[in-house]
Amino acid sequence: MINYFITWALKNRIIVLLIAAAVTAYGIYAVKNTPVDAIPDLSENQVIIFTEWMGRNPQIIEDQITYPLVSNLQGIPKVKNIRANSMFGMSFVFVIFDDDTDIYWARTRVLERLNYAQRLLPEGIIPTLGPDGTGLGHVYWYTLDAPGYDLGELRALQDWYVRFALQTIDGVSEVASFGGFQRQYQVVVDPNKLRYHNIPLMEVAEKIKANNSDVGGRKFEQSDIGYIIKGSGYIKNIKEIENIPLKTINSVPVRIKDIATVQMGGELRLGIIDENGEGEKVGGIVVMRYGENAKDVIERIKEKLPDIEKGLPPGVKFKAAYDRSDLVDATIATLKEAVVGEIIVVAIVLFIFLLHVRSALIVVITIPISVLISFIMMSWFDITSNIMSLAGVALAVGDLVDAGIVMVENAMKSISGEED
Repeated sequence: MINYFITWALKNRIIVLLIAAAVTAYGIYAVKNTPVDAIPDLSENQVIIFTEWMGRNPQIIEDQITYPLVSNLQGIPKVKNIRANSMFGMSFVFVIFDDDTDIYWARTRVLERLNYAQRLLPEGIIPTLGPDGTGLGHVYWYTLDAPGYDLGELRALQDWYVRFALQTIDGVSEVASFGGFQRQYQVVVDPNKLRYHNIPLMEVAEKIKANNSDVGGRKFEQSDIGYIIKGSGYIKNIKEIENIPLKTINSVPVRIKDIATVQMGGELRLGIIDENGEGEKVGGIVVMRYGENAKDVIERIKEKLPDIEKGLPPGVKFKAAYDRSDLVDATIATLKEAVVGEIIVVAIVLFIFLLHVRSALIVVITIPISVLISFIMMSWFDITSNIMSLAGVALAVGDLVDAGIVMVENAMKSISGEED
């Protein structure tokens, strides 16, 4: 069979050259379109469900949120396992699907079941799906370098400007903020004054909530001009909260400022972010969408950052804390060095021992073509170009060269023997 194949190839050289050209062109296309990452993503095919109910202990979270969700998520097609974790004020449910399941099909099935399971949860509790990324999707970390700025201001800038701008980038699933203080209005109630005025604490919360809303009116016409009436009631500053009335005693209103102190503060923090021991920092983590090309996503992020930076306050700049593209480029460079080094060494050795340029070229040409065939197979089987797959290609080049050298040397001996 091998003799027949070799004979056919020798008799049909043009066809062999055309096949080699087609393989080369397809291989170059596969190299350009195969997703590139630094490390292989071996994470499970999972959908995360996050539910928040602040102020409740883990046992209540387990009984009233986690258990009803896990019980009603059973029976979804292609589910391999369901795991859950209950902690103070939060519940996490991990639905693990089979590896060959489309992630967006899985998320749709989970959403369908959540619509049914939500009726079993406490009133006002809404479970949400996690981002369509994986544990290895953290491709870019950055901090806001802003000397002299308050951490609360930087966190507000990150949450309400930078994060939304980065989420518009193609391939980005989520931008998670970290560091700083999440600003909030804080009403510090004096319990003695509450008791003196006979005002329940829950009534204070309800009054604040009721006075923080806009209301709509109707349209009316006057002098052939239409007017739309609305009531603006959203809270804009501390003074407006202080003047919210709670009750009236002898025609005298009791306001928030009479029973409490209103201040601007930060939400309770469970940790801080420090960079190189230089103090606290505010920044974000860009999470790549499932199945995207990490190298392309990072390049799009870097192209977007200068445009976002134009809208930042004076003195605020981006500073890269983690950039996976450095590791990706180093991985690709390693393969290039291995392949080029093998080609040079093989060409020199064959030329020295055989003193025949065309024989050396035969072995040299097989190296890049074989690498391109490897990328074609990686494209067919959805294998990303990472440090593991590229290292395998680099190691296989050595075995490939050995076989080529032996075959060329035997061919040269046979030809020399026939000529003698």
